[in-house]
Amino acid sequence: MADLPPMPSTPSPQQPVPADPSAGGTEAVSAAPTTDVRPRTTVAPRRLVLWVVVLAALVILVDQVTKIWAVAELEGRETIELLGEWLHLTFIRNEGAALGIGSGYTWILTIVVTVVIVFIVRSMRKIGSRGWAVALGLLLGGALGNLIDRIFREPGFAQGHVVDFIGYGDLFIGNVADIAVVAAAVMIAILSVQGIGIDGQRHVDQEQDQEQAKDDADEEGGAAERTTDAPEPGAPTKTSPSAGPQGSGAPGTAATSGPTAGTES
Repeated sequence: MADLPPMPSTPSPQQPVPADPSAGGTEAVSAAPTTDVRPRTTVAPRRLVLWVVVLAALVILVDQVTKIWAVAELEGRETIELLGEWLHLTFIRNEGAALGIGSGYTWILTIVVTVVIVFIVRSMRKIGSRGWAVALGLLLGGALGNLIDRIFREPGFAQGHVVDFIGYGDLFIGNVADIAVVAAAVMIAILSVQGIGIDGQRHVDQEQDQEQAKDDADEEGGAAERTTDAPEPGAPTKTSPSAGPQGSGAPGTAATSGPTAGTES
């Protein structure tokens, strides 16, 4: 008898093996390759950083130009009313912060503003929201606008007085940089209430999703326990013998849910 040629050793492609439902398996394993679906970002972080830088530069430009105009046109003049007593132009040189707070401690305010600016710049690396980009741009521009005054204006380095000329009734007198800072504070408060972090993620929704996932897991666990405890279809039901007459030792009959065969005599 002639020798048969050797069979090829190339293994056949493996077919998907369906899972065994009785073993607690899931659906059949698919042989199709799976793709990694990742969330798509609508705006690149570099673009958002550019928004912050450009907006801050615009705030600084408008702030410094209006201050130069105020020094040239308003210094030494009386108050100019724009909307009666509610809005007016009054030139002052402020050595403190808003509302005159911190007068006499200009150098301390300079350090505080510098720390705030460093914090803003470091936070720009995490930015992932257009709203936060606008807020940080306004805040950075306003802080730098007033810091320029404290560094370069009289009476000296880090002790310069900020030029203020926009009066709001009898409340306080500010400038364009102050307007930007207030607008940024309002935007940050709104974003915080909405639960939007600086990275653009809505943390309130994440917490709700985690709670919903936990509730779903609890419900699935309870359903699995009920399925395990339920008898299989067609399986005989267990009946407990009832107690027979006392002292007779005769086994009792199985409890039935239907009508009795007879009545007692």
